[in-house]
Amino acid sequence: MTQSTDARKSKGKYFTHRGQNIFWREEGRADAPTLLLIHGFPTASWDWEPVWADLLKRYRLLTLDMIGFGYSDKPRDYTYSIMDQADIYDELLALRGVSSFHILAHDYGDTVAQELIARDFARSDRPELRSVCFLNGGLFPETHRRVRLQSLLLSPIGPLVSLLTNRKKLSQNMSAVFGKEYPLDSETLDSMWDMLRLQHGERIMHKLIHYIPERVEHRDRWVGGLQKTGVPLKLIVGSVDPISGSHMANRYREVVPRPDVSELAGVGHYPQVQAPGAVMSSYLEFRDRVARVCL
Repeated sequence: MTQSTDARKSKGKYFTHRGQNIFWREEGRADAPTLLLIHGFPTASWDWEPVWADLLKRYRLLTLDMIGFGYSDKPRDYTYSIMDQADIYDELLALRGVSSFHILAHDYGDTVAQELIARDFARSDRPELRSVCFLNGGLFPETHRRVRLQSLLLSPIGPLVSLLTNRKKLSQNMSAVFGKEYPLDSETLDSMWDMLRLQHGERIMHKLIHYIPERVEHRDRWVGGLQKTGVPLKLIVGSVDPISGSHMANRYREVVPRPDVSELAGVGHYPQVQAPGAVMSSYLEFRDRVARVCL
């Protein structure tokens, strides 16, 4: 990550959701296909930076920092949920007059994308969803393997764990999910920490983490959407990710019809950060194939 947080912020704007400021960013030709980028936990839209320039050559890019993340507001007295985050993306699509779009999602964002897929069945007046590509994330609650920090945040001492979160603890947990072949570098860690601590965002991590039990509660809706949708789906997964690596990809092949999976050897939980070239190659091959089928 070479761009400063201030430089990234200068390229975005804000809209209001439930009285809170939501940071969003758009770039690209107005006539290019719209690609909605959905980030993960506990980071923000900054983690699309390594693939941003390459994606921009072909797509109109649209992204935001979900409430509780990055440059968006991080209220302490707020009920955070996947449904609410999906509402925010719907608001952005409406704000920008999007009639059709594709999704590229990661981690927590995978679950938001699953909710958007489920909504695609319910309403015919929605913008047309053309394709979805998932990076590492907890698509199936039965295969999600928590890191220690996640378990602690979900425990009764979660609020205390949030208060005690610091750069060192973040580094320990992130290093574990990056793996040995593509280790976490200090510049990327600094970007993660800088974005997390804006408005003391580390203090609400125990609230944001409730997406994990939400995945269990809404499994039929969110996994069922993957099984029923006619929208082309793609999974690109860092294979050595201890949270949602090859074991999740294997479950995907078992559960999702006509599975289209690319596993990246030696890559951990953040493939777009660790191996952006490999992600771009797999993603563009998928999109080119989708385009040929739609002709």
